[in-house]
Amino acid sequence: MMTARLFKLTEIHQRIDEKLRREAKRPRPDTLELTRLKRMKLRVKDLIHRILPSASRA
Repeated sequence: MMTARLFKLTEIHQRIDEKLRREAKRPRPDTLELTRLKRMKLRVKDLIHRILPSASRA
């Protein structure tokens, strides 16, 4: 079962991934922006994995 919070985090993760791909495709990608986006994506992924076990018990 997907909770509202889990759904929202999944959406955020997808948006960050989209921005990451767009930045990487640029002729001269901003390496600081790529690093920032990768860290954000990892933080959201960690939150998702923390929620998943509790969501499956609900």
